[in-house]
Amino acid sequence: MIKRESRNERRKLRHLRLRKRVRGTAERPRLSVFRSNRYIYVQVVDDVAGHTLTAASSLEPELRRRLAAGGTLEAARQVGELVARRALERGIRKVVFDRGGYKYHGRVAAVAEGARSAGLEF
Repeated sequence: MIKRESRNERRKLRHLRLRKRVRGTAERPRLSVFRSNRYIYVQVVDDVAGHTLTAASSLEPELRRRLAAGGTLEAARQVGELVARRALERGIRKVVFDRGGYKYHGRVAAVAEGARSAGLEF
């Protein structure tokens, strides 16, 4: 019998391949994206120290009041803007974008667009 991998298992393998090259440092942390069907989550991570510096998601009350659903393009753009504002408050201007094994398309691209529009550089 042939063993088949699920879509998420293939995504995890792509993410591991991507993570071989993408490393976050204190000077230039990693902007990591995870998306589920209902929500989108973004973190700014210093991989050297192993710390999450800041994070945002479409689950936060601030965004949930304004959004009809957490898994839309508009929600992803607003999460990108929110995480960028929080990163700028902590003095982080430059990041490395980690798309999490997802295609740079749709909600993942909307997060990047929102973060760039709020002032982050990648």
